[in-house]
Amino acid sequence: MTAGLPADEYAKLREAVVTTIWNELDPLAEGIENTERIPYDVVLPALRSCGAFGLIVPRAYGGYGLSMAQYLPILSEFAKTQGGIRAIVHVHNSFAHALSEIGSEEQKDEILPGTATGEKSLAFALTEPGNGTGADLSTTARRDGDDYVINGRKWLITNSDIASHFLVFAKTSPQEVSALIVPRDTPGFTIKPLPETMGCKGAEHGELTFTDVRVPARSLVGAEGEGQAHLERALEISRVFIAASSLGTATRALDLSLKFAQERVTFGKPIGQRQAVQRYLAEMAIDVYALRGMLADAAAKWDAGRRIPAESSMVKQFGLEAVGRVTDRALLVHGGIGYTRKHPVERLYRDARLNWLEEGTPTIQYLVAARELIGGYTFDDAFNAVAA
Repeated sequence: MTAGLPADEYAKLREAVVTTIWNELDPLAEGIENTERIPYDVVLPALRSCGAFGLIVPRAYGGYGLSMAQYLPILSEFAKTQGGIRAIVHVHNSFAHALSEIGSEEQKDEILPGTATGEKSLAFALTEPGNGTGADLSTTARRDGDDYVINGRKWLITNSDIASHFLVFAKTSPQEVSALIVPRDTPGFTIKPLPETMGCKGAEHGELTFTDVRVPARSLVGAEGEGQAHLERALEISRVFIAASSLGTATRALDLSLKFAQERVTFGKPIGQRQAVQRYLAEMAIDVYALRGMLADAAAKWDAGRRIPAESSMVKQFGLEAVGRVTDRALLVHGGIGYTRKHPVERLYRDARLNWLEEGTPTIQYLVAARELIGGYTFDDAFNAVAA
């Protein structure tokens, strides 16, 4: 069960974060888009000052310990502005939260207090250039006395330029995947940037190389062979976070489209009075409304202490489809001017496309949901609970 903050404390925290987003961070968007670089000397202090790094770090480790019902609206607000900043916040909080659930007491004591303040950050090192994920990994971690020796490559690792620690998934035997924590400055561990991305400008997705990297045996998270279970646990709630990001981007695109439709005049009247444009706006609102309901259901179940393997994949998949439709229609409402940088819908359109790929592609979400349902998983909802 996750109670979160008392209502009055939460309201103050949320107001501080939202004020920081729109007063300090959103004005940086144009510069980030032009340079494809995030000014960390401005952004990181701003995020620290409003508490954004400790949102779902447990209170025992210096964080706010928000419930998921409290956290998702804040993450959604970040997704209304520059996508690279949203990615920093999402990855940092997502995997700090994962460590709080799967790490040892020693690992949590060492890392989590620093993540709550933003002095430390944990990145997720799973994806490889020549393989899939899970059992298909080629990165290895061989036990050698009191150490593990890691060899292999990872890529598309978000926050690789600022992370202090990496949760690395590797084979500890031909049949077993395990998870280990590797500090950034470990000898033999190198990080290099990959080319700039289509959207979410400034967020780094780097390539990691491990050449006989030695870490102590206490770096192992849990026991050998538990990596797949840790992976599924971490990705389960993180997929909900991606859906919340989709909601934020879709909501901003809808708000901008509503405003534009009332201000843009052609043939003597606002385009919002035209039935075709009204249809676009209504379709956008339907997607936003439906996604909000799915997120509320998933958050309530997680906060009640339930696992949500099917719901997380379904809400993630619906979220990416919804934000795709909404940003498509936002571009149609704005017309040609929306295809330029004069209006932020152009950026929102590009930023949203990362949601297709984070925490698993659409094919993976369909696979996970179908596998759970065929295996007998059932999901109830608030509608049935009230009816009962």
